[in-house]
Amino acid sequence: MRKVASYASLIVTTLVLGAAALLVSPFDPKGERVHRIARFWAAIHLRVNGVIVSLEAADNMPEPPFLLMSNHQSALDIFALLAGVPVSFKFIAKRELFRIPVFGWAMKRAGYIAIDRDNPREALKAIEESARKIKEGTTVLIFPEGHRSRDGRLQPFMKGGFSLASRAGVPVVPLAIRGSYALQPKGSILSPPRRRGRVTIRVGKPVIMEGKGLSYKAELMGEVRGRIEGLI
Repeated sequence: MRKVASYASLIVTTLVLGAAALLVSPFDPKGERVHRIARFWAAIHLRVNGVIVSLEAADNMPEPPFLLMSNHQSALDIFALLAGVPVSFKFIAKRELFRIPVFGWAMKRAGYIAIDRDNPREALKAIEESARKIKEGTTVLIFPEGHRSRDGRLQPFMKGGFSLASRAGVPVVPLAIRGSYALQPKGSILSPPRRRGRVTIRVGKPVIMEGKGLSYKAELMGEVRGRIEGLI
C-alpha cells in the first residue's frame, strides 16, 4: 500500500508542481522560485515515504556562490539535497533526465545544467556554462563520481567537476550523504524507498580556490575525496 501511495504521490506532485514551475519560470530569471517549488516537491516525496533528512555543520558553508560536491549513493539523494540544503543551487545532471516530460522541462527552465558524458565537446560546453553561472553568483552542485554508487561506497571521481572548480575559482564545499543507500539502493529514480528511515547530510569545511590555478586540479581531486571520505 505504501508503494502505491509513493508512486501516486510522486506522479501527481511531479505533474502539478512541474507545471507550476513551467508557468512561473518566465518570470523567474534566476530560478529562485522554481527552486523553492523543487524543494517543496522533494519534501512531499520524503514525507510520504517516511524519510527524515538532517543537516550537520551547515555553518561550514561560506557566502554564495560556491561549488558543492557530494557523494551519490541513491536516487533518494536528489530529494534529500533539495529538501535539506538551505541554499538555492543548480544541479549538473545527465542529459537523459531533461528528456522526461514535465520533470525535464522544469529542470531546464530552472537553469539546471545538462551534461552529455559520452560527448567530450558537449561536456566541455556544460563545464563552461556552469563556470559562467557560478561567476554570475549561482551556486552549483555536482556529483564528482558521475553516477550513483552500486554498493554504497565512494566510487572513483571524474575530472570534469575539478576542471569546473579550477575555472570558477570559488570555494568547493564537500558534502557527505549517509543513509540513503540503505533506504533505496541503486535502481530506478521512480522506485520508492524500501523502508522509512533517516538520511544525514554532513557539510565539510570548504576548500578555498583563490589563487589556485588549473595545475591544482589533481591535488584538489584528492583533497575533496579525502574530506568526503572523512565525513561519511
